[in-house]
Amino acid sequence: MENNLNNPDIINDLIKINNDRIEGYKTALDLAHGLGLDPLPHMFANYIMQSERFIEELTPYVFLEGEQPTEETMLSGKLFRMWMSVKGAIVGNDRKSLLESCEKGEDAFKETYNNTLDEHVNELSTVVCNILLDQLSRQSEAHEEIKILRDNATK
Repeated sequence: MENNLNNPDIINDLIKINNDRIEGYKTALDLAHGLGLDPLPHMFANYIMQSERFIEELTPYVFLEGEQPTEETMLSGKLFRMWMSVKGAIVGNDRKSLLESCEKGEDAFKETYNNTLDEHVNELSTVVCNILLDQLSRQSEAHEEIKILRDNATK
């Protein structure tokens, strides 16, 4: 029998990681603008919009369970953004350092989604699981783009 119910706490955790991603890329966007690292700001803005769309896709499934979608971030995301700012100030204000930080954020996003699909699949409907797989696929493209740019960055 197919599960038509969704655990809203799990979906809200996924919304939180997307909020983290948005805040992380806002920080990266500011750093990239300040360092004149074109065309990174445009790419970062696209990833912000991507996570906003992901949240829009997940939100109805929280409402369907009679709950409210979160606007919070995870503690790990706050620590990641603080680390990104400190690293930029200490290690060097360069393209490669910024992209390395962004890649770590993408790794955390992927890990959260994979853990959800591995450990909580029975608490989510098939529809939501398919949405997560699609979002993970789109995020993987972003992760790969960041990785390629990082690998090709000299400074």
